[in-house]
Amino acid sequence: MERDTGKLLWMTCFVRAVETGSFSAAARELGIGQPNVSRHIASLEAHLELRLLQRTTRRLLLTVEGERYYAEARHALDSIEEAEAIARGDDEPRGLLRVSCAVLVGQLHVQPLVAPLLQQHPHLEIELQLSDDYVDVVGERYDVAVRVGPLTSSMLVARKLGVSEHCVFASMQYLEAHGEPQTPQDLAGHECILHTKLANPSVWKFRDDEVHVRGRYRLNHHEAILSAVREGHGIGLAPAWIIEDDVRAGRVKPLLVDHPMPHSDIHLLYPTRRHLSARTRVMIDAITKSFSAKSCMRTGYVAGLTAPI
Repeated sequence: MERDTGKLLWMTCFVRAVETGSFSAAARELGIGQPNVSRHIASLEAHLELRLLQRTTRRLLLTVEGERYYAEARHALDSIEEAEAIARGDDEPRGLLRVSCAVLVGQLHVQPLVAPLLQQHPHLEIELQLSDDYVDVVGERYDVAVRVGPLTSSMLVARKLGVSEHCVFASMQYLEAHGEPQTPQDLAGHECILHTKLANPSVWKFRDDEVHVRGRYRLNHHEAILSAVREGHGIGLAPAWIIEDDVRAGRVKPLLVDHPMPHSDIHLLYPTRRHLSARTRVMIDAITKSFSAKSCMRTGYVAGLTAPI
C-alpha cells in the first residue's frame, strides 16, 4: 500500500510538472519543495525504466514515451479525483476536460461556451484543440469532439447537432465587374477561389450537378476565402454560416440559391455513454443546448439568408 501511495505521488509530480512547465512551479503548487519533485520524477523514470522528460535550461520537453505516459497518468488522476468526489456526494465538475473541434466551429460556436463554464465551475479545466485534420478521439484521450462531415469511427457515441450548409458567394464589386452566374455551369467562366483542403478543389458539387471551376487564387482556410471574396478577387465556396454578417451588411451575395449544395452533418462525439464524468456531462449539455438554438445549424439556412428582412 505504501509503495502504491509512493507511485501515486510520483505520477502526480510528473503530471503537474508537465502542466505547469517546471519542477519549481509544480513544487509550489504541491507544497513539497523543488528537490522533492525532481527526486519523485526520477524515481518514476527509474521504476518505468523510461526517460519521460528531457530537461533543458528553459523548459521541460516530453519524450515520445513521456507523451504516452502523460495521457494515461492524467486520465488516471482524473478518475481518482472523480471517484473521491462521488464518494463525498460532490458531483461538481472538476479536472481537465479535453475538447477537439473543427477550427471554425470551435472558434465561432464552442469557444464562447468556455468562459461561462469556467466561471460557473471553479474546479474545471478546459483544453480546446482546434484542427480540421483527423483526430483519434479515443487514442488521443479527448473527452468530447465536435466534427463536421462524415463520421470515421463506429467506436464513438455520435449525437447530431445540426447541419452545415454550403454556398457560393461573391462581392458586389466582383458581380458589377463580371456579372452574376445564373446556373452552376456559368461558374466555368468566372474566376473562382479554390480551397486547397478539399479533395478536389476545382470540382464544386451541387445536389443535382457538379461543375469544374478554375481559379488563380488558392487558399487553405474558409475565413481567408471570405476575406479574398470581400476584396473582389473572385467567387468563393464556404459554409453559409460564416458569411451571414457580410450578407446582412451588403458586402457579399449568396449565388445560385436555387441550386443547393450538399450539406455536411455536425456531430458531437464522445467515447462512451457509461460512466460519463461530471465535467464531460456539463460540456455535452452546454454544446447541445447552444447548437440546438442556432438557426445557422438548420436546413434552409441559405434560403433564409437571401429572404427579405
